[in-house]
Amino acid sequence: MKQGLKRSWKSGMSMLLAASFTLLAACGSSTGETPSAAASGTPAAAESSKPVEIEFWYGLGGNLGDNMKAKIDAFNVSQDEVIVKGIAQADYTETEQKLQAAIASNNVPAAVLSSNIDWARKGYYASLDDLIAADANFKAEDFVQTFLDQGKVDGKQYFLPMYGTTQVMYYRKDALEAAGIDPASLTTWEALADAAAKMTKKEGGKTTFYGWEPMWGEGNMIDAALSRGGSVLSEDGKTVTIDSPEWIETWEHFRKWIHEDQIMRIHSGGQGWEYWYKTIDDVMKNKAAGYTGSSGDQGDLDFGIVAAMEQPGWEGVGEGKPVASAIQAGIVAKASPEQQQAAFKWFTYFMQTENTADWSMKTGYIAVRQSALDDPAFKAFSEKNPQISVPLQQASHASVPFQDPTGGKITDALKVAADQVQINNVPAEQALKEAQAKAQSELDRISK
Repeated sequence: MKQGLKRSWKSGMSMLLAASFTLLAACGSSTGETPSAAASGTPAAAESSKPVEIEFWYGLGGNLGDNMKAKIDAFNVSQDEVIVKGIAQADYTETEQKLQAAIASNNVPAAVLSSNIDWARKGYYASLDDLIAADANFKAEDFVQTFLDQGKVDGKQYFLPMYGTTQVMYYRKDALEAAGIDPASLTTWEALADAAAKMTKKEGGKTTFYGWEPMWGEGNMIDAALSRGGSVLSEDGKTVTIDSPEWIETWEHFRKWIHEDQIMRIHSGGQGWEYWYKTIDDVMKNKAAGYTGSSGDQGDLDFGIVAAMEQPGWEGVGEGKPVASAIQAGIVAKASPEQQQAAFKWFTYFMQTENTADWSMKTGYIAVRQSALDDPAFKAFSEKNPQISVPLQQASHASVPFQDPTGGKITDALKVAADQVQINNVPAEQALKEAQAKAQSELDRISK
């Protein structure tokens, strides 16, 4: 999931936690090789003195896109060995789609803000182990280990965490105050639904102010199901369990809140992150009391108007257990060795403590380096902006991301089911049982 990118709401309003480094890049030739000095007619000494140019593909827009461009520009002026050319796409999905086409045509970037376990196993991405081993300043122990581990495939490090993310709750302080609601009391989804009903305003049978807006897609509803005790697979990994009572009851609540009670709504469709921007707009323009969004939204929000809190749990179950995941980057295997080294140099620059701390403050994403939390600028910032601690607090009891053994087929089935419930008002039991059947067939197919 998003997990999220957006537009700046308040100039100079930087945000949230620590988030880690960013990636690489590289402009691949059609063969994936760099022409030799002799072939190009350029003297070897002159050729070796030229900086290595690489492309870095990333699906970030709005405030995040602006901050990424600034980091790339700062890197380029900080040294004379590498030039990174940033290529922005509409979102993460478009980045992967374009990368697939680039790999097929043998005309690849060196690095991308994207990760795919199945593609790593197929050799599309380069293992980073040798580059890491050769870098005495890498300091693997300084990373948030759950984020670093998410980039390992069959024991090898193929991806590095650029930043961490988890979906948290943002609410208008004035809306809750006017309704006499204490944010500290909203520790369960049931309590949040009651509060949303109280804050919702209707005219002529039509909702004009929504009590809450979940984010479109399967991510937020997966979080809620996991918080209720649901799982995606059985312990032995042989059975898809997304049609269990925990899932059905959870998703049916959302369907009812959106379609029957009309105290919640979602924005769906549009280009890139358009739906995400519209959700944020509703809250900032006083059309909704709050929404569920990315930790990375904090760079776009005015915390004079809104505040942040953790995702709730469920009555009788316990605290929420939403997913905390790393947005990862990888180096494309078809990039030349020189380009791969240049991409890794860009990585290490972004991962420097002061840079990852700065990225975190300006975007709101979770730090992947523990030392970023001790950065003087970050410590001073967090004292003035307490919302920065909410994603970190939530990450301490979060669920790990699901690693789909089918190469994404189970996740795809959940995406379809989420649309059925959120958009088409299909009963959760029907949508999830259909998704389970499709996902189970895919799991059985690879298990044979």
